[in-house]
Amino acid sequence: MKNLKDILIADMKSYFGKDEKRIAHALKVTEFAEEILKEEDCNRDIVIAAAILHDIGIPESERKYGSNAGHYQEMEGPPIARGILSRHELKESFIDEVCEIIGNHHSPGKINTNNFKIVYDADCLVNMGNAFKRKTKDELVNIVEKVFLTETGKKIALRL
Repeated sequence: MKNLKDILIADMKSYFGKDEKRIAHALKVTEFAEEILKEEDCNRDIVIAAAILHDIGIPESERKYGSNAGHYQEMEGPPIARGILSRHELKESFIDEVCEIIGNHHSPGKINTNNFKIVYDADCLVNMGNAFKRKTKDELVNIVEKVFLTETGKKIALRL
């Protein structure tokens, strides 16, 4: 029997099909989430499931609205994630929390759990890339302090 992470990665890859960019992004967010998990207190399985599926609403957002804007992802992602998660023997409370994180992953402050914070920071770490290239060290430190929600996420961001 595969573990939950492997099962959900296979489900995510199947859903995204040939969209290698989305698959690579989800896998990188999951890697950063696992790194943050080493130092933060949370529910590992919820964080991993939410990290893998956090952008699962993008194809439907693009189909319905012609946009992958965050608020569309937050609307469309939870029902799709619920469908994927419901195929496995998972508690309803587990599915509910994963879907809540996915439904708010672009909206820090709406959820204040460590599970949410880790997924949010992992996504920010992947997305920050070019946005910080022309900043001074002091500017970067200020941005990291404002954007990241976990101490571990901040440390990783400053290291990168």
